Amino acid sequence: ETRLPCHYQADEEKVVQVTWLKEHADGTKEQIITAHFTDGHTEFGSYAGRVRFESGSPTENSALLIPSTEVSDEGQYICHISTFPNGNFERRVTLTVWILPIASLEPEILVEGQSFRVAASCRAVGRPPPRLTWITDLPGQSQDRIKDDGAVSSLYSLHPLRGMNGKKLDCMVRHPGLAKPRIITNYLTVHYPPDAAISASQAKWFVGLKKAELMCSSGGYPKPDNFTWKWNGGALPDGTSVVGEKLIFGRPLRLNDSGLYECVVKNNLGVGEAEYMLNMSEKSKRLDDLPIDTQLLILIGASAGVLVVILVIVVLLVNRYHRHKNKRLVRQLSEKMEVINNLSRQTSLRRLNSVSTDPRVQPDDYALPRVDSRMKNSQLSLVHQDDCLEPRDSEQSSPEEKDSPQSILEGHEDDEDSSFYQLSEALTNHFYYSNGVLRPKLHSNAILLHPRSQII
Repeated sequence: ETRLPCHYQADEEKVVQVTWLKEHADGTKEQIITAHFTDGHTEFGSYAGRVRFESGSPTENSALLIPSTEVSDEGQYICHISTFPNGNFERRVTLTVWILPIASLEPEILVEGQSFRVAASCRAVGRPPPRLTWITDLPGQSQDRIKDDGAVSSLYSLHPLRGMNGKKLDCMVRHPGLAKPRIITNYLTVHYPPDAAISASQAKWFVGLKKAELMCSSGGYPKPDNFTWKWNGGALPDGTSVVGEKLIFGRPLRLNDSGLYECVVKNNLGVGEAEYMLNMSEKSKRLDDLPIDTQLLILIGASAGVLVVILVIVVLLVNRYHRHKNKRLVRQLSEKMEVINNLSRQTSLRRLNSVSTDPRVQPDDYALPRVDSRMKNSQLSLVHQDDCLEPRDSEQSSPEEKDSPQSILEGHEDDEDSSFYQLSEALTNHFYYSNGVLRPKLHSNAILLHPRSQII
């Protein structure tokens, strides 16, 4: 259905009559339909029964409907409106009629070895004329033809080869009336004679082999369905059968099954032949004589075993590496601890042998060294403390002064055991131990110096 719009907006004037006309190419006008505000509507000529007004009140809505559009309906249309008292008004409408394309593809059956020829023809009819293109990877040429009635055709030509059989050769149709291009699918057909070849189910044949078979691959198109087997130019051995392309031994092989086997295949283009010499050995003694499936299983098992062994070796090596690494770390840690302990002992000895003159580092009222209980019998501690003692009167030294720590140390430097005994006795006589500090005992000859005092 086609709708030709026309509407006049009346104010104070009145629409008296509406008339639709068609203007032909030569300029003449043909009256189609008329509607009067009192007399109703009238259809004219070839359009009688083919057109009507869209509204029941044509003077208000003057749109024209063509229920079944034809190609001949294409052209210029005039909507003529008569009003009172303002006169006449016209509106022109151009109608373009499209015909959706009807397309088809006709393939050709080619034969290998033929000359350059048409492989497929694509045709389409529509308004405006459709456009045709080919979608293929095949080497060839296309030729387009267009007719006046809107029919178009495109031919695709090439040199046929067997490798082209089954290849894609599609036709694509484009038209303004289509939402998207339409593709007609096609596959090239090339016939060629068979090319036979025989293959065996195993590489080695030996006496006693079961389920042995020979296969004849034919090739060719159309595919051959006639297979003929021969043995040494004659009939096949007993216990064999032909199933399609295969020659099957339904029993274990025998030594006399050796010989020349021939396969003959046919199609409508020719014949293909192939030969296979079967050499039989008495028995299988090596791995190579086993069936292919068995060899594959053995190879897979051996590969898996090698992988397992490699994995175990890797695990052992990694474990050994980490074990040696841990031992090395423990040894290095022990050496570091020993060095730290030696440094700690040397630091302690240096502290005991040193006397600070800075009063800020003395924790007590007297300049007395703080020593560990385990070092209270040390010779160096005694020397340090003895420096803090000065005799009040050198001329009034008592017999106890002769036994002072200084004299004991000077008289017994070479006798370590005796020195330790005398040191202990001197410490007992002159010092007492309190809160980790050696403090001098008070007696009449001792002079105690405060760490902040000065002697003038």
